[in-house]
Amino acid sequence: MDELELLKSKWQTTEQEFPVLSFNDIYKMLLKKSSSIVKWIFIISIAELLFWLTLALLVPESTQKFIEEMGMDTVFLIINIFNYCVFAFFIYLFWTNHKKIQVTDSVKTLMKNILKTRQTVKYFVIYNVGTTILLMIGVNIFYYLHRDELAAAVQKSTTQYDAVPPEVFTKVFFMGQIIGGIIMIGLVLLFYRIIYGILLKRLKGNYDELEKMEM
Repeated sequence: MDELELLKSKWQTTEQEFPVLSFNDIYKMLLKKSSSIVKWIFIISIAELLFWLTLALLVPESTQKFIEEMGMDTVFLIINIFNYCVFAFFIYLFWTNHKKIQVTDSVKTLMKNILKTRQTVKYFVIYNVGTTILLMIGVNIFYYLHRDELAAAVQKSTTQYDAVPPEVFTKVFFMGQIIGGIIMIGLVLLFYRIIYGILLKRLKGNYDELEKMEM
């Protein structure tokens, strides 16, 4: 038997071993996978909201007193309410994206919904990281402009800086703020990169497969 006949024989054997999937079969598989991914995005976003709410409830009493001493308790309350409302809005968008994908009946519509979901997640990440950075910058500018009130409030709320001479207090405090801020932003970025990055990569893979089906 020559090489061509051998290849044909192997091909026929492979066809018998594995069932041939139709266009609709592949589409249904991609639809199910995409729906599952978007559902996980929705679930994780709820878990993230609950996590931040829990942290807000576990804020030490000393920190709350410090915020009150600086006169920022009302400002933080307004910012938190606004952020939670925006967070809830994104969760609603994730839920509607999931429902839309569930009832999708064409390749083009599914591709469109996948793109929309990816964009929503990207806006969600940009908003959260962006607001975290802006809030840290804004708060520390306020602290710097009220250095005397800051020193007094810190002394009342914690003994952490008792050993620090008054003339170097500002440098030590803001150095700690900068280092802590960088670490926090890094952890937030790492979380989004790992969790949402993996899910978005899988959605992108589904989109690429659908794009091949459209050719």
